[in-house]
Amino acid sequence: MTLSLPARRRRRIGPVLIYLSLALASLVVLIPLVVVFLTSLKTSSEVDDGGALSLPHDWLNLDNYVTAFSDGDMLAALGNTAFILLFSITGTVLIGSMTAYAIDRFAFRAKKPIMALFLIATLVPGVTTQVATFQVVNSFGLFNTLWAPILLYMGTDIVSIYIFLQFIRGIPVSLDEAARLDGANSLTIYWKIILPLLKPAIATVVIIKGITVYNDFYIPFLYMPSEELGTISTALFRFKGPFGAHWENISAGTVLVIVPTLIVFLFLQRYIYSGFTQGATK
Repeated sequence: MTLSLPARRRRRIGPVLIYLSLALASLVVLIPLVVVFLTSLKTSSEVDDGGALSLPHDWLNLDNYVTAFSDGDMLAALGNTAFILLFSITGTVLIGSMTAYAIDRFAFRAKKPIMALFLIATLVPGVTTQVATFQVVNSFGLFNTLWAPILLYMGTDIVSIYIFLQFIRGIPVSLDEAARLDGANSLTIYWKIILPLLKPAIATVVIIKGITVYNDFYIPFLYMPSEELGTISTALFRFKGPFGAHWENISAGTVLVIVPTLIVFLFLQRYIYSGFTQGATK
């Protein structure tokens, strides 16, 4: 079957438009990263006199990286970030998987309203509720402590519940029934059967949640104003003064923050994609 001339033209134009859109999207993502990297290698005078995409005179200038690491107290910030990551991710996995298990395996009267509330919660911007959230955190005495962001990260991750829910729906209920015949209760079934079968979903949630917590600036900046409690993202704010910002140092610190996340994503991206696709087909 031969195609008409207009049809053949459309078939040729289609791939061209696809590759053109991909190239445009790549430029939108890569140009800011290139600007940050070039700025991190420049001196203060080069930043003031040159353009955003101007090349540095010395490509081996690492003074900004040394300043960002030492004056920004990156080592302590990395320790605080690791502490928050550990407890936030652990809590998110346990709470999310338990909630999904209860919703899928138990029949109770408020199941549909609860699912509707979860959906509504994902549509409400977090900034609009920060006044009430701040008062709750402050009333617990957690303001300016590492536990404030941990509590917020664990309690606001509705997406992880939906990811776990899709996987649990693919686990046969017959496994639960066989375990109950052997005398296992609901907690034992969750811990011995359900949770081990959720490893792909756990990997997906850990990666996505870890990158989100690692890169978050708003919550640590708002709830931990003390410099001793700085995270890897808020540590860069120390180079912002009342009379301007040291963009070369901020850019160097930004590169130091981006590199670990980029490496983790490149090595684990197949787990992220497979986790979403498997959950969508359950």
